[in-house]
Amino acid sequence: MADIKKLEDLVTQVRRDILRQVHKVNSGHPGGSLGCAEFFVALYQEIMDRKEGFDMDGLGEDLFFLSNGHISPVFYSVLARSGYFPVEELNTFRLLDSRLQGHPTTHEGLPGVRIASGSLGQGVSVALGAAEAKKLNGCGHKVYVLMGDGELQEGQNWEAIMYAAANKVDNVIVTVDLNGQQIDGSTDDVLALGSMRAKFEAFGWEVLDIEKGNHMQSVISGLEKAKTLSGKGKPVCVLMHTVMGNGVDFMMHTHAWHGKAPNDEQLATGLAQNAETLGDY
Repeated sequence: MADIKKLEDLVTQVRRDILRQVHKVNSGHPGGSLGCAEFFVALYQEIMDRKEGFDMDGLGEDLFFLSNGHISPVFYSVLARSGYFPVEELNTFRLLDSRLQGHPTTHEGLPGVRIASGSLGQGVSVALGAAEAKKLNGCGHKVYVLMGDGELQEGQNWEAIMYAAANKVDNVIVTVDLNGQQIDGSTDDVLALGSMRAKFEAFGWEVLDIEKGNHMQSVISGLEKAKTLSGKGKPVCVLMHTVMGNGVDFMMHTHAWHGKAPNDEQLATGLAQNAETLGDY
């Protein structure tokens, strides 16, 4: 049984980490990062089967690929607080020669990062390759992906989505962060996506919704259900409904904080709304 209070405390600390990383260098993407804090904490603390240490082969464990790499602040925070590298290294976010670049990269060898994901729309394709490799290697573990709703406007995704169903890649679970916002406005205004459920189902996927993507128990329950649906001949899509900027009131429900750093006063306000729980770096 998950300790929900402990996980929620970690989410609060992750929000602080996000705000402080982006503020220090006056650069980065806080909005989507804040909206996915519950997902990352649930995934790494409760859902994925992880082994000690890190290697790029990933045999004998579940794998995760971040497609919408601009939300690196939440990814780095949860990786650090899950033991992949020292929490203090978060202090180097986006600095020259840091392993924690604005978009995750692999050439610096940061534990937990398996692909460079600066270009949107590629994560599902890479994950399908890893999922098929697991099948070839006789590894029964799963491959998880997170992608943004806006990046589904990229055509490559739909080739991958079609391929996955046609080839019964049923050990992959793709979560779509449905916050309805992207860099230039709402997804409806930029390029309306229509019904994501209808689209994925038409492409032959099993689809489920997490209506409360910023509610820890709902996220855990939804991902656990997704695990029960995998391995049955169809890839699985989780439509996770979140709020951009969740947990910081002036950042919520707007694309304005997609890629904008808070100033000193705004940082103080955001931190005050998320009391320290585990210790800042």
